[in-house]
Amino acid sequence: MGPRVVGGVDEAGRGCLLGALVVAGVSASPAGVKRLKELGVKDSKKLSPRRREALYPEILRAAERVRWASIPPSEIDAVVFRGEKLRKLNYLEATYFAKVIDQLGAGRVTVDAADVFPERFARDVSSNLKSRCRVKAFHKADRDFIVVSAASVVAKVERDRQVALLKEAHGDFGSGYPSDPATKSFFAEWLRREAALPDFVRKSWKSWSRYARLPGASSGR
Repeated sequence: MGPRVVGGVDEAGRGCLLGALVVAGVSASPAGVKRLKELGVKDSKKLSPRRREALYPEILRAAERVRWASIPPSEIDAVVFRGEKLRKLNYLEATYFAKVIDQLGAGRVTVDAADVFPERFARDVSSNLKSRCRVKAFHKADRDFIVVSAASVVAKVERDRQVALLKEAHGDFGSGYPSDPATKSFFAEWLRREAALPDFVRKSWKSWSRYARLPGASSGR
């Protein structure tokens, strides 16, 4: 691709108790960037689920490439439980950002920083790249850079689809975020009934210790 092709990468589902963390990337030519702006692409958090789904195929048409990858709960747990300092979840995300960037064919890529220090996150991403690419990381990049906004939409749609499949298989657990009363109730009942956490959750999240103390939940796992 030409040197004017730019890319953006973002993730969805980082704080959730369950399911994969999805990393997505979008690359676009100047004409593609213009088209993304015309479509009204913005940070996925500012769009309804219906609007995100409607935009997804339009993003595919406007972009040069769209790629995404899922980080499963087991891999997240492995680094949270046993990872070395500065080699835990932020670094794991950086390795997946790099995997996605390597497939975008962009000369420069902007990413939404998962680290409190954006420069460190950019270095971690760059150190894992196999391709030649200039990486910049910023907080709120999904708000400020249109290609990152597009990536955030792709990541959110793909993760929402995965979560919908989990609900079909296991029942409605609400949003899956720790503060959601529906999620608390679902897993308190699960622990009461099964006395063990299912494979589709992130067992390394500290919230489980609180859930196990809810009325009716079993503390054994």
